[in-house]
Amino acid sequence: MTATLPAAFADRLTRILPADRLDGVLASFAAVKDVAFRINTLKAQPDAVLAGLRAAGLNPRPVAWSPLAWVVDAAAKRALTETPAFYQGEIYIQNLASQLAPLALAPQPGEMVLDLAAAPGGKTCQMAALMGNQGWLSAVEPVRDRYFRLKHNLDQQGVSIAHCYQKDGRAVGALTPERFDRVLLDAPCSSEARFDLNDPDSMAHWSPGKVREVAHKQKRLLLSAIHALKPGGVLVYSTCSFAPEENECIVHAALHKLGDAVEVTPVEIPVLHQPGLTEWDGKTLNPQLAHSVRVLPDSLVDGFYLARLVKQRSTQ
Repeated sequence: MTATLPAAFADRLTRILPADRLDGVLASFAAVKDVAFRINTLKAQPDAVLAGLRAAGLNPRPVAWSPLAWVVDAAAKRALTETPAFYQGEIYIQNLASQLAPLALAPQPGEMVLDLAAAPGGKTCQMAALMGNQGWLSAVEPVRDRYFRLKHNLDQQGVSIAHCYQKDGRAVGALTPERFDRVLLDAPCSSEARFDLNDPDSMAHWSPGKVREVAHKQKRLLLSAIHALKPGGVLVYSTCSFAPEENECIVHAALHKLGDAVEVTPVEIPVLHQPGLTEWDGKTLNPQLAHSVRVLPDSLVDGFYLARLVKQRSTQ
């Protein structure tokens, strides 16, 4: 029997989403989604990987906006995880929405890059591939078991430029002030975009109180991330939550505290999305938030929020 969304959450969606998109988003929570994966160019070339997958009886389908992103039917997930390409780290199973954050950050070879909430490491590995394993990539994760999972995934994927730290990300900005060219903060969140009506446990943890709890931590993490960023550097803040309290309101608070030291700049993404909100619960937010984006989920892509910030001057 299919579950139902928490009533308070469903009500909030009617206030967050465009009316003409609401039915499609609600339907996405019940969809059995295809499995997306990314080809890891640190380990193999796409043609060879695809040939191996097809030889194993799989039928990967391309994603129009990325030559490294492919999908297979949901029923083929187990078979995908039993291929040599999976075991050897030549592919990484990763939702398409998740792949957008490193692409928006666009780290370059030779740069110093920080991933402030890195586990399990999919985005970290993707950034290392974008950098061609050239430069320095700091990966921070405070939780012990997640930290070791992160290290395992980085090793399996052939990442050689990562330096892992088991540390609370809220302290990193003070410890490494203005050190990094680019920072990714894919913040711990209420995971609303991962609700699955076929899996009631996916929603069991949620409450408005949980949203407020994680928002308090996110606010401090974003300030730490900004302090760790060099003037002129780029930061991407993302979550897999719909909640404005975890998204626009977090960025708004940073802009309010730091003034013109940080600017939200447009982010171009190739999937269905809406502009960030500039008002929530009767509160007017910084108009720059319209440059951020909320990815609208469908039968393949999960919901996601992305804001791209540029540091205009020192915050020291």
